[in-house]
Amino acid sequence: MPRAAAKLLLVTLLAALVSCGGSAPENQVRIPLGAGGVGFLPLLVMREHGLIEKHARAAGLEDATVRWIEIGGPAVVNDALLAGSVDFIAAGPPAFITLWDRTRQSVDVRGAAAMTSLPMYLNTRAEHLRSLEDLTETDKIAVTAPKVSIPAIVMQMYARERYGPDEVFRFDRYTVTRSHPDGAIALLSGSGDINAHFTSPPFHQREIADPRVRTIMTTDDVLGGSTTFTMLSTTARFRERNPTLYGAVLAALEEAHELIRRDTRAAAELLLETEGGGFTVDELVAMLEDPAIKFTTTPENVLRYAQFMHDIGSITNRPGDWRELFFPEIHEAPGS
Repeated sequence: MPRAAAKLLLVTLLAALVSCGGSAPENQVRIPLGAGGVGFLPLLVMREHGLIEKHARAAGLEDATVRWIEIGGPAVVNDALLAGSVDFIAAGPPAFITLWDRTRQSVDVRGAAAMTSLPMYLNTRAEHLRSLEDLTETDKIAVTAPKVSIPAIVMQMYARERYGPDEVFRFDRYTVTRSHPDGAIALLSGSGDINAHFTSPPFHQREIADPRVRTIMTTDDVLGGSTTFTMLSTTARFRERNPTLYGAVLAALEEAHELIRRDTRAAAELLLETEGGGFTVDELVAMLEDPAIKFTTTPENVLRYAQFMHDIGSITNRPGDWRELFFPEIHEAPGS
């Protein structure tokens, strides 16, 4: 599809989502369910148990309604938020930071809270690959998006640290675009030219169960600790006009995290029922019980992403503190 036609289609779809002239009633909140997977599981739990409505009632808002919208992908949800078609969006830090940078002088998009922290894993079945330094011109790494995805940016961070700022894009030429399911299939089957995959749970667990596959790098290795994978953001206007609903969303997110931790099997069954993907409940339970996977509202290493993206010219504004990226309700958290 030509780019102009694709853009027109996107605008048409976003317009179809808008009701009442593009603004929701004060007792309604609209949230896309996101791109799917473990990073968006808290949203599924919030929907399944009516948690936003529950906490809105507890705060005195009896008639609150929630519209869960079936769209995903960072570009689409970003445009939906800017168009006024949705009120909150969930995405990874790079997509959020781009939007934060673009809207500083307009709608002022900031983070409401983190949703999940987890590593992404660079897995390979190639015997000669023990680190990124071993890549040859015939090697290909599957990522969800070259240059701008979390894995791509983390490899850029690694390249700058090891080789200096002139070599920040050193490893970009080895990356090819694949969805996580397609990347896993390619790696495990050995078909095609893909011999490495930078992926996230539960696809990592499926890959590493194969004795031919090993992990040579994680995002936590490069960032020096636990890292936010998905987070919620919204506009200053929604927060100011709907303080009760805003608080209900945050309270619902906290309760969703508690429910996932307390009953991982129920959470795994919900994830399987909603998304399928060829996994078993036991596989998903084991994944959710992995201590490296955290369901937390505390932002982790988001500032590192933002400052790096500024340093390489991806964004214009450089935050000096992680709190500049988030609304005040989360500022007391031990974030980074």
